[in-house]
Amino acid sequence: MRSKIVAGNWKMNKNLMETEALLSELSAKLPDTDAEVMVAPTFVNLGVAVRHLESSVIEVIAQNMHFAPSGAFTGEISGDMLMSIGVDTVIVGHSERRAYFGETDEILSKKVAAALEKNMRVLFCFGEELEERKSGNHFKVVEEQLKKALFTLDSKSWNQIVLAYEPVWAIGTGETASPEQAQEMHAFIRNTITQAYDSGIANKVSILYGGSVKPNNAKEIFSKPDVDGGLIGGAALVADDFAAIIKAI
Repeated sequence: MRSKIVAGNWKMNKNLMETEALLSELSAKLPDTDAEVMVAPTFVNLGVAVRHLESSVIEVIAQNMHFAPSGAFTGEISGDMLMSIGVDTVIVGHSERRAYFGETDEILSKKVAAALEKNMRVLFCFGEELEERKSGNHFKVVEEQLKKALFTLDSKSWNQIVLAYEPVWAIGTGETASPEQAQEMHAFIRNTITQAYDSGIANKVSILYGGSVKPNNAKEIFSKPDVDGGLIGGAALVADDFAAIIKAI
């Protein structure tokens, strides 16, 4: 049975005091759930978050990592560094990393390989832009992103992969992705994996939805058969909203 997962990506938000306050509030309001709950604070607060949540079921994950184990990469963080503070899950390929920092499919493939080499879990993000959706190329774009970054992996490595589909066109554009559109793409993703590997892997991998999930739409989105949870942005920064989304799953 696939894992249900709700992961909060805090992006570049919350200083140290704000991080501790949000973690305390979230811990107090966390509903009973069988889903895995994850939060990704900024790098400088990861160690504090790990210590703060050491007796909690909430897992602390990282927003990014470099593919090199060490070296002259100013400002970057390695898998070893993350593992040394108790973080063993990392987000790779977020749309903002692709758009603002020039991360290509080839770079992301190296990051995935580096994380798996350290036995880390990878939450891999992908999805199409507005022009790609409007031109009807959305399925092709998603398939290519998966192929270039993940389809060189051996079957066993998929045990450490979680997917997060981000319809970039539905985030901050005024456009809206319906639960039916989410299900359509998630089913396509699962079928694409079946064709590349087999149905066993496809039916085991969790596929999260990352298109502006909020308390008022989470239940309907999560009810779709191929949607296994969400990668949450803004709503993850408000304890009541994040707790409501967790409850919805």
